[in-house]
Amino acid sequence: MKKPGCIIFDCDGVLVDSEVIGVKVLLDMASQYGVTMDLQEAVEEFSGIRLKEGIKMLQQKATSPFPEDFEQAFRTRSYEIFKTEMRPVRGIKEILDSLTIPFCVASSGPIEKMKLNLSITGLLPYFEEGKRIFSGYEINSWKPDPGIFLHAAKAMGFTPDDCVVIEDSKAGVIAAHRGGFRVFGYAKPFNGDELRKEGANVFYDMKDLPSLLSLNNTKHV
Repeated sequence: MKKPGCIIFDCDGVLVDSEVIGVKVLLDMASQYGVTMDLQEAVEEFSGIRLKEGIKMLQQKATSPFPEDFEQAFRTRSYEIFKTEMRPVRGIKEILDSLTIPFCVASSGPIEKMKLNLSITGLLPYFEEGKRIFSGYEINSWKPDPGIFLHAAKAMGFTPDDCVVIEDSKAGVIAAHRGGFRVFGYAKPFNGDELRKEGANVFYDMKDLPSLLSLNNTKHV
């Protein structure tokens, strides 16, 4: 493939290893209202979608209504846990250190969540302390709608054809594909086939990404 002009990274599951932590908190809170759900099933179901949609799915499984402040209570509780348990995805710092082409992060999550997670994991400086961070909340568009990726590409000064998207979720891969982007799926053992079916070039280890993107000649500058 031709070398991309710009790389658009998803955040949770691609840059920071946060998804399982967040889902554990969500299931623990929902269990108080009669929800029983397997952790892996929940990770698969909620990966890449807007939090409100995940909460709505859990409410349908509940035996009693969630309180009105359920979402805010989750964010408060999960943010505190992130501060002690959050880690960068293995190998991502080496990737970011090696890049000599423009890159950014685009996510369905709120800006403050992304900045917190990137700060905790030491990745925020790579994104110019927030100048190259794009959120679906800025434009009221969430995956699988392609809006956030189109917004990020335009802000970075590129067309979709010049960009590649790095995603780990079905919703994210669908969004990128719909937007006309080449998309690479950073897969887990359980979802590689699913991401491939949606049009992603699948890989399982970050160290493989430079060769997949024809970036093997990049050097840290």
